[in-house]
Amino acid sequence: MIRKLMESVREYKRDSIRTPLFVGAEVILEVLIPFFMAGIIDMGLANGDMPYTVRMGIILTAAAFLSLVTGALSGHFAARASAGFAKNLRKDMFYRIQGFSFANIDKFSPESLVTRLTTDVTNVQMAFQMVIRILIRGPLMLVFALVMAMGINMRLSVIFFCAIPVLGAGLLFIALKAHKHFEKVFQTYDHLNGVVREDVAAIRTVKSYVREDYENTLFRKISQKVYERFVRAEKIVA
Repeated sequence: MIRKLMESVREYKRDSIRTPLFVGAEVILEVLIPFFMAGIIDMGLANGDMPYTVRMGIILTAAAFLSLVTGALSGHFAARASAGFAKNLRKDMFYRIQGFSFANIDKFSPESLVTRLTTDVTNVQMAFQMVIRILIRGPLMLVFALVMAMGINMRLSVIFFCAIPVLGAGLLFIALKAHKHFEKVFQTYDHLNGVVREDVAAIRTVKSYVREDYENTLFRKISQKVYERFVRAEKIVA
């Protein structure tokens, strides 16, 4: 499935590769900045060494500026790559639907296909952007921060090794718990699209028989259900 989805990246491969490179540079700079600051305090100010303080201050300022630039560039390329990927994926799905057999047309409802082309593609786009940024940034930050922590104090850094499995297990439990609720949300989206589609398609009939209040009530109920299920899922994640 992932390999099939990656076929839609196409001309945005370069941006997809640039993003983790700039993320890695940003992480390295962010980890080094506290050490530059520590050097200014421990070596420069403590010993009254003004030339050393000025030199490290310039290095610290340059590192902070480069960290800002690399972070902005990683966000820029991640946005381009994810938006381009979603554009290609939506196009590929649309042309695939055009080639559906009659059996597939009967199997998939129009509202379900609309959800696939809109909400689901947007979710995949956000997931792709998180993969090339956060999924790269997290492990890199973990590794470099652990290396730096062990360099400062090996015994204290053991606390990290004890906390990581506990946090990882907790995140996995939350993800599994929330997954089923998000599945229900997307199923309700299909129902919501169906209600809107029926109302728009039969708008003349609705007006002729003065059924606006009934349609409004129907829409309000399904919209409320989407809201409640989404809030329940997001509360678990929060």
